[in-house]
Amino acid sequence: MSSWHVGPRAAFDLETTGRDPMSARIVTATIVLVDGDGDVLEHHEWLADPGVEIPDGAAAIHGVTTEHARTHGLAAAHVVHGIAAVLARLFGDGVPVLAYNARYDFTVLEQEGRRHGVAIPRPSPVIDPYVMDKQADRYRRGKRTLTALCEHYGIGFENAHTSAADVLATLQVGRILADRYAFLQRPAADLHASLVVWADRQAASFEEYLRRTEPDAVIERAWPVIGAPDRPAGPTTAPDAPAGTSTGTTAG
Repeated sequence: MSSWHVGPRAAFDLETTGRDPMSARIVTATIVLVDGDGDVLEHHEWLADPGVEIPDGAAAIHGVTTEHARTHGLAAAHVVHGIAAVLARLFGDGVPVLAYNARYDFTVLEQEGRRHGVAIPRPSPVIDPYVMDKQADRYRRGKRTLTALCEHYGIGFENAHTSAADVLATLQVGRILADRYAFLQRPAADLHASLVVWADRQAASFEEYLRRTEPDAVIERAWPVIGAPDRPAGPTTAPDAPAGTSTGTTAG
């Protein structure tokens, strides 16, 4: 079977109200689907009114203020429904979805689904360049942010911390990692299974390091969702997206 990085693949990113994925609310979301050559087939974007104040610190990062979200954003439940429907279709078709530090984005989405009563599809197969990079080059010093990886791998990255820019950068980083490291060249389902193990081991290693000075330190091991519900194998379907939940969609 061919490797995940030579066929159709998608990327998913959220910008939110905060760093804690259990409490953060979605502000913007982007899903992009590309073909084997990296040409865009679909581009979905959402702006949500999260229903809470957007902290100044978060707004300074992604540029969306509370006033702007309330004036121009869709209801949060509407946005969560739309994201879930697109992801359910992609996962149902076996399309791998890349997400940088997937544990954050998919946990935020899971929690938002619970808040708004929206069925969230089981995220599989997911490809996480953050975990892949740490596995491939584990002793490299320095930050492992998406911006840092783009600089390390020579990828131009403008408008960082917007969901639209981040998904495109994530796709490029993922492709470069797969081209460079042969052990990442495998079918998406196989790589997803390995990422579950790698994420667990990386978290355990970091926890061991922290406990040298912080005996009670605990690092989350679950991937790609923290506190995921017990679901049967295969993606969970979601209802069709209501009209108006995505913009700028193209098909080629």
